[in-house]
Amino acid sequence: MADHIESKMEEIADKISETFHRKSSSSSSSSDSDDDKRSHRHKAPLKAKVYRLFGREKPLHQVLGAGNSADILLWRNKRVSGGVLGGVTALWFLFEVIDYHLITLICHILILSLSILFLWSNASNFINNSPPNIPKVVIPEKCLLKAASCLTFEINRAADVVRTVATGKDLKTFLGAVAGLWFVSILGSCFNFLTLVYVVFLLLYTVPVSYEKYEDKVDAYAEKAIIEMKKQYVILEKKVMANINKQKKN
Repeated sequence: MADHIESKMEEIADKISETFHRKSSSSSSSSDSDDDKRSHRHKAPLKAKVYRLFGREKPLHQVLGAGNSADILLWRNKRVSGGVLGGVTALWFLFEVIDYHLITLICHILILSLSILFLWSNASNFINNSPPNIPKVVIPEKCLLKAASCLTFEINRAADVVRTVATGKDLKTFLGAVAGLWFVSILGSCFNFLTLVYVVFLLLYTVPVSYEKYEDKVDAYAEKAIIEMKKQYVILEKKVMANINKQKKN
């Protein structure tokens, strides 16, 4: 009888210990999961900074001015953007394909406009209709002064860049200027001025909206290309400086 009671007590003790171990293991697992969640929360803000082309930190729409011009370039309003593209294309077709001259076009437009307004003003007396209301156009002096100030600032900055390149103090700026001028000279030999302006306009109308659509992929490839260009620039700079040092010694 005593042995039977002892065996029952041992079974009860084993069950109590099993339940205790289960509770402790479940609490430890829940605490581990909570710790993992906390660690993930703390790691989330430490995410690596995404590379953006030209080091920009704002969206492309804000970089372009976040106004009507940005909406047109990024095709926010397809009707307006399509109208501007169609108008510029029509002008290029007139001047380049049909060989229409700018002064002739301006004169014909003015002749047509003045004729319509003149006939409308005189015909309104016979048909008892109000004459056209022609607004008075006055250009503010502040606008002209501001435009002249901006133009002067850009000219002075360009002259400062030319002076910096000519003094030979910055090899990187010199190589960039030579490469840019060489590229423009190649384009100038392939197209005339009007066609070149139209090609630049088409690039402005297609590149930003395409870049905004495939932004992540373009930035990833651009990061790799810039890293490789920096490596090649360091190698080229070392070679150029070594040649300069040799010439000085000789």
